[in-house]
Amino acid sequence: MTRLTQLDASLPDRFPDPVHALRDPNGLLAFGGDLSPERLLAAYAQGIFPWFGDGDPLLWWSPDPRCVFDTANVHMARRLKRRLRTSDWTISIDRAFVDVMHACAAPRNDDPGTWITREMIEAYARLHRLGHAHSLEVWNADALVGGIYGVAIGRAFSAESMFSRVTDASKTALIALSRCLRRMGFPLLDAQVSNPHLLRMGATTLPRAEFLQHWRDLTALTGPAEWRLDFTRARELA
Repeated sequence: MTRLTQLDASLPDRFPDPVHALRDPNGLLAFGGDLSPERLLAAYAQGIFPWFGDGDPLLWWSPDPRCVFDTANVHMARRLKRRLRTSDWTISIDRAFVDVMHACAAPRNDDPGTWITREMIEAYARLHRLGHAHSLEVWNADALVGGIYGVAIGRAFSAESMFSRVTDASKTALIALSRCLRRMGFPLLDAQVSNPHLLRMGATTLPRAEFLQHWRDLTALTGPAEWRLDFTRARELA
């Protein structure tokens, strides 16, 4: 039986090799540690992310295979394209990071629970203030209707969660983020674990070893000098 590694609290950059992650549950690698910026950045640089429920121990994951998007090939359905052509929605970046996290943490019809705990929100808000975590927002006038957030290291971006308060707003956020990332030189968007919705939008899966090789190359690059959008209207995506 494989023994799960407990992280050393005094060594925030030390994680076991993802090759030792469990097959069931897929990708569970270690437990313990903390959510300090140093540990989170070390984890993401190695293709590892935290995922745990309220009251659970802090768990770290590196699933095999890994779900990713080619930022040049996120699929937009014809129906969504028609909608966006006449849409008044606007797009922003890093305007409402904590609000996006709270919206992602809100209960959903098919899942009343959440893994985005208060501890997680506080930890990623710290990363955001340090310039490592980013959000993209979709607005209908002054109302936040959709968004997505994640962590960037070098030219690698790992998306954590997205939300929709109206139909198609999360899809719009994902497409807008992919366009933004592509223009800034990010070829991949890490979606972590696949589901039918992501696969319909063009996501693919990579064996963990292949993903981690790409990831090491991308995280070693210098990141963009600033995060910005070259568009502000959702209709510009259509």
